[in-house]
Amino acid sequence: MIPDSEVRLTQMTKTAGCAAKIGPGTLAGILEHLPKFHDPSLLVGIETSDDGAIYKVSEELALIQTLDFFTPVVDDPYTFGQIAAANALSDIYAMGGEPKVALNIVAWPNCLNPEILGRILEGGASKVLEAGAVLAGGHSIQDDEPKYGLSVTGFVHPDKVFKNCEARPGDILILTKPLGTGIVNTAVKADLASQEAKEEVIKVMTSP
Repeated sequence: MIPDSEVRLTQMTKTAGCAAKIGPGTLAGILEHLPKFHDPSLLVGIETSDDGAIYKVSEELALIQTLDFFTPVVDDPYTFGQIAAANALSDIYAMGGEPKVALNIVAWPNCLNPEILGRILEGGASKVLEAGAVLAGGHSIQDDEPKYGLSVTGFVHPDKVFKNCEARPGDILILTKPLGTGIVNTAVKADLASQEAKEEVIKVMTSP
């Protein structure tokens, strides 16, 4: 087991955060071979590459389901948990909804102290609590690289859903987080980011 004093989470992965995602072109080629699902209550599916899926339950209520997890973008376990959870919860907000229930997703190497994972989960739980949602369990597997995130369920009115495909010329674009965060994350992993840049990007990433 690696001594806690020598653990740098960002050095245990080949790629950090969203950089670990499969490329959109590759992913689109994979998804096009899946069967098409047809249900009049499915308001948002995979066709528009939105932040989550939306299923209409009644004339007044629709369910939002999202799943988001990634490799560490910072070395502090608690902060990483906060960032990953905030990222998942923000998918619900992005579609106009309110998060209600969250489940942990964990991949963890045996070479790391389980207490480090405990700190990650504590950080994630703090953000779920802040959002007014409940954490109700999760799933974990053994892996060579640490990964953490959430599956989140939320609610929205069917007539108040925000979709990627509905943006139109003239709409006001609100940037809730500054551009360039991913660049700083890469610099952090390579030990090229200043302390000021690290602190600023952490402040941004821990906000849903």
